[in-house]
Amino acid sequence: MWFDSHCHLQIVEEDERVADVLDRAHVAKVNDLVTIGIDVASSRRALEIAHEHDVHAAVGIHPNSAAEWNRAAMEEIGVMAADPLVVGIGESGLDFYRDHASPESQEVAFTAHIDLAKEIGKPLIIHTRDSMDAALSTLEGLDEVPQVVFHCWSGNEDHLKRALDLGAYISFAGNVSFKSAQDLRDAARLVPGDRLLVETDSPYLAPVPHRGKPNEPAFVADVGVAVAAAREESTESVAAQTSANARSVFGLG
Repeated sequence: MWFDSHCHLQIVEEDERVADVLDRAHVAKVNDLVTIGIDVASSRRALEIAHEHDVHAAVGIHPNSAAEWNRAAMEEIGVMAADPLVVGIGESGLDFYRDHASPESQEVAFTAHIDLAKEIGKPLIIHTRDSMDAALSTLEGLDEVPQVVFHCWSGNEDHLKRALDLGAYISFAGNVSFKSAQDLRDAARLVPGDRLLVETDSPYLAPVPHRGKPNEPAFVADVGVAVAAAREESTESVAAQTSANARSVFGLG
């Protein structure tokens, strides 16, 4: 059984239904997932989906939406974060690849999410793009580091050591299966078994053999197959380990 640690069920094709996506996930033996907010509105919808379909949610403001951050927005995120079906804060972090929000505004929003994660005792789900050094430096400068999940891992070996030293969980998405992504497969081999997660980041980054299609939680098994091959482990053991890790980090027993 698989656990998709990061997807966006609130972003589906207009002619698609969340129920149909979840039906296919269940057929593919995906027994749980977390649907992730990227701004206030999508966080509201993620929480609605969690209640409508008996899944879990995370709420937060993506760094590309950091210009939306203000005290009122963060207060609403905080209220939603207290819901029992919310198991994480985010996704938050830093993105220096796109210029939708200034680095300064992203850092302010990131810090606010860190504080909320510490206050409420739920893990922080971190997005990084061309920003791994800055994100790690922010965390390393804290007196107390919350539990963190680096989603869609993209760092180098030194970044990985620093993240693991912080107690982070490392999640791999569909791009770990891409022919050009040997560096990600090398990283997947280095992550301790008890810190490893898999995700789809759907509807983005569909893994081989689904490239060119919208991604969906049912495809997390294909991510797991690529990770298992990189680690020279059985697919069944990776499924069991990553599911147990997800349940642990998200406080699901």
